[in-house]
Amino acid sequence: MKLPGSWIAALSLLLCAAASLARGQAAAPQYDLLIRKARVVDGTGNPWFRADVAVKDGRIARIGRALTGTARRVVDAEGLTLAPGFIDVHAHTEDIFSHPDAENFIRMGVTTLVTGNCGASVIDVGEFLSRYRETPLAVNLATLIAHGSVRARVMKYANRAPTADELAEMQRLVAKAMEDGALGLSTGLIYAPGSFAQTDEIVALARVVARFGGVYATHMRNEGNGVLEAIEEAIAIGEQAGLPVEISHLKVSSPRLWGSSDRMLGLIRAARARGLEVTADQYAYTASSTSLETMLPNWALEGGRAEAVKRLADPVTRRKIKDELLESLKAKGRADFSYAVVAFYGANLDYNGKHLVEITRLAQGRDDLDAQAEQILAMYEQGGAGMIFHGMREDDVIRILREPFTMVAADAGVRKFGVGVPHPRGYGNNARVLGRYVRDLGLLTLEDAVRKMTSLPAQTFRLAERGLLREGFAADLVLFDDQTIQDKATYEQPHQFPVGIRMVIVNGVVVLEENKLTGARPGQALHLTGQGGRP
Repeated sequence: MKLPGSWIAALSLLLCAAASLARGQAAAPQYDLLIRKARVVDGTGNPWFRADVAVKDGRIARIGRALTGTARRVVDAEGLTLAPGFIDVHAHTEDIFSHPDAENFIRMGVTTLVTGNCGASVIDVGEFLSRYRETPLAVNLATLIAHGSVRARVMKYANRAPTADELAEMQRLVAKAMEDGALGLSTGLIYAPGSFAQTDEIVALARVVARFGGVYATHMRNEGNGVLEAIEEAIAIGEQAGLPVEISHLKVSSPRLWGSSDRMLGLIRAARARGLEVTADQYAYTASSTSLETMLPNWALEGGRAEAVKRLADPVTRRKIKDELLESLKAKGRADFSYAVVAFYGANLDYNGKHLVEITRLAQGRDDLDAQAEQILAMYEQGGAGMIFHGMREDDVIRILREPFTMVAADAGVRKFGVGVPHPRGYGNNARVLGRYVRDLGLLTLEDAVRKMTSLPAQTFRLAERGLLREGFAADLVLFDDQTIQDKATYEQPHQFPVGIRMVIVNGVVVLEENKLTGARPGQALHLTGQGGRP
């Protein structure tokens, strides 16, 4: 049959269009990103291997030698190490939506943060995580629900056991947070009002978390002379409530117990041998950092700051508090308060970076112990201060770091560059481990150090499809030079970014390269997965 000319013309156009479409489809890149010739440390702890890694639609699409196919962008990673993005399970970033680039974390290779630690968190977890829709972040974010915040909501700062109704309300708030995706329960048992709680109260709330498959993360009741008893309490809570225990920033902070880290670790090893999943996190420094108020006796803080200031106005009570400060100093085996350095004191910025003996001398013209105790109380009355406490020994830090169940976490917030004299861990923690403890001292293998920053955190906090460089997993990646990576931040000059991190990728999008942020904010809100959790 002979077709009319108009039909032939139309058919020709259709065939041309189809051919053009086919050519366009053939030319479309197979991958968004192709990283070639990387030294891959995949997060499992297994030995590194050489491979190409392809990324498509925010996921790791292929891993293999000499991958074929086209990509929108190809990165030559020869001579560099490619690892899963680091997961920091101990952050204090409730204010992150005011600092969405989280630059100090990104520059350490951190792609996921777990906040809500040490007993302080938002209460409305669902609302908090949903802020991503209005304010995208450069990092992924998850949170715990905090006992201290829940207790303050229900009981204010009352130093007593809860009534049945109050406990039921706290359990309701914890359950709601878990339903909204919280990863577990955190406690800060040296901080008021969490410090007012007895063990049975924590167990009652932890049992709620256990129903959802969550974890119990604790800043223990004592990190000084009573640290062994505090570990035993944390383990008992996990065993009674039936859930995993994660011990925050494990340390030996009392000089009287320096060298006893093996006894501490032995308690954890024994609990694990009994079948309880116990892990710990740690920052790689010999100083801690927290608030000035932790130096005051627990009873003095009942009712909150306003009530505490009223107590200090009474000369007899003030004397009692000072005496207890000095008794605590003696019990720790310290001669004075020079181990305590101000990170930030809003009432007098000249105090930032100075230790309490220096500050007492400046403020009072003398520096005897009574004057030092008085200075602590005066600074608390003027709003308190962020502090750095030099209280650990390197051999304990190393022993804890080398334990298989220890994760690497900075215990830091989003840093405001140049503000105050904060702990250097907020700028250098991950790089310090990889530079000092892996390369320079040879105390950890590169593969095990990466495992402590990636798959172990993901496993502990039930973060699905994160923490491993595996096909189908989220493309959170860090590319670094293991020969040059190093922290630069010091106690004297903390506002310095590390070196050696070449590229950071979050959900398949480059957020750092050539030592600059790209401005991309592809982070996601992460929720608990597994039993009772949200995917």
